[in-house]
Amino acid sequence: MQQLCHFFDRDIYYIEGGGTTPAVFYIADRDAGGILVNAPVFRTDLLASLQMDVPLNILFLPSRFGATDLDQWRNAGVRLVAQPVEGQHMGLSLDVPLDGRLRLTRTIDFLPMGGRTEGSCALRLRNLPGAVFFGPVLESEEPDGWPTLVPHQDDSSWENRIFGSLGLQDIRYEYAFSDSFIFGRTPFGPSADIHIAGRLRNFLGPD
Repeated sequence: MQQLCHFFDRDIYYIEGGGTTPAVFYIADRDAGGILVNAPVFRTDLLASLQMDVPLNILFLPSRFGATDLDQWRNAGVRLVAQPVEGQHMGLSLDVPLDGRLRLTRTIDFLPMGGRTEGSCALRLRNLPGAVFFGPVLESEEPDGWPTLVPHQDDSSWENRIFGSLGLQDIRYEYAFSDSFIFGRTPFGPSADIHIAGRLRNFLGPD
């Protein structure tokens, strides 16, 4: 487990994965407790490590791509959070469906960005310096590149992906993480919003 960011009220860690496997992150938050972004393979030693500073409360799935050992994580007392359509694809009932509930705490909310999968969703840490966990919505084509749109043949809706990325123009955040994050190679901040906006402009064009 590698620490990526330290804020006054939370820390962000990298757990595992990246590249062709969804990367797993851990947010140790003073108010919300521990939040896993994507699910790692369940291990009792990992669970104990995650619980050292704050209780592990939430497993957020940006998409069904990050679903691993969900029964074991639930049995450990973790609440499963995702868009309802992703739960349907996984054959699961969610503890916190995000159909009308897009805020976890005062400073943590969610950004529906369906298109890569029907219910893809990002998690945002709103208070400064700000961070966004994009899941599969944005990714890097190069090992050292900032996340951008990358089309896939199995996209649920490429049009929705474009519309969702256009909505990022008014969002400010210093740090950004995606499923394709590779520790030590993928940039994540600061000024992530500026870099990602530039990549998106280059991809989509001025119009």
